[in-house]
Formats: sequence, C-alpha cells, structure tokens
Amino acid sequence: MKCRVRKFFSRLLLLGVLVLSISLISDILNTATAAAAIRQLEEAPGQVVYQSRETLKDQHGNRWGTIAFKRIRPDGKASFDLRLVGFPGMVEIDRTQPLLLTDSLGKTWKANDASANIFTDEIQPHVGQYDLQPLVTQLQTAIPLTLTLATINGEPVKLSIPPSLVQEWQTVANY
Repeated sequence: MKCRVRKFFSRLLLLGVLVLSISLISDILNTATAAAAIRQLEEAPGQVVYQSRETLKDQHGNRWGTIAFKRIRPDGKASFDLRLVGFPGMVEIDRTQPLLLTDSLGKTWKANDASANIFTDEIQPHVGQYDLQPLVTQLQTAIPLTLTLATINGEPVKLSIPPSLVQEWQTVANY
C-alpha cells in the first residue's frame, strides 16, 4: 500500500515538474522570439525611415533606448545609424571615441560618431548616434554582441545585444 502511495506521489511530482518545465520553456521561447516591431515612418515627402527600437540594460542595470534606423532620402541616398539614449543626467557620452562592437569570439568593429546628424537644435549629452552602415553586414546574427560606449567620466557603458536584435538590425538595414 505504501509503495502505491509513494509511486502515485512520485508520478504526480514528475507530472508537476514536466508541466512547469514546459511552461518555462514556452515562456523562454516566446521571449526569445519576440522582437520589436519594425516601424516605417514618412518623415517628409520622399523621405522614409525604417526603425527597430529596443530597451536594454547596461552593466549597472540602467536602461538604454536603442534605435537602429535606416533613412532613405528623396535623392535615394540611404544611411543606417544606431542611436543610444540613456537617462538624462545619468551619463555623458564621449563623442570623440567610436562605439565599439565586440562579438563573443573577440572580433571588434568601430562605429563612428554621427551625433551631428540628430535632428534637434542641441545634442543632449546622454544621446549618441553612430554610423553602422559600413559594418552591419559583417555582424553575425548567431553571435551576441557587446556595445562599449565611451563616457566623459571614464567608465564605459556596456550593453549586451542578443543575436535576435542583431538580426533585426540587419533586416532594417536591408530595407
């Protein structure tokens, strides 16, 4: 009798663990495949912008907005940039230094500052924009990246970029 009860509870426990595992795996898969929607905006007649927006956390848990966008001008010229937006007063970006993109295999690329192209009267110290056009096709979509952003106070900001976001950036760049 005790053996049957123990067997019953063992099976019940195993069933509970299986249901919980399936639920967790389902949540992980849904989170991993959920990507920000790619937006299309018409800024002016004949000028279109495609963009991907995502919020990421740096090494200290501070939130950063990332906006990868391709702008196609009326004359047909296109650019692909990455804008990084920190919380005001939290950080001052050192625009004399390039943005470093490093994959998990140790390969590093440099993206030049393009903050002068931001359409505002005054560039904010917590906002940076970088030209990814020359290197976006070189990034591998199966390998995560780390962005390293130089700051005025000397401590760089590090952002982890999942492979799914790299793939989304390449999709935007190919529009």
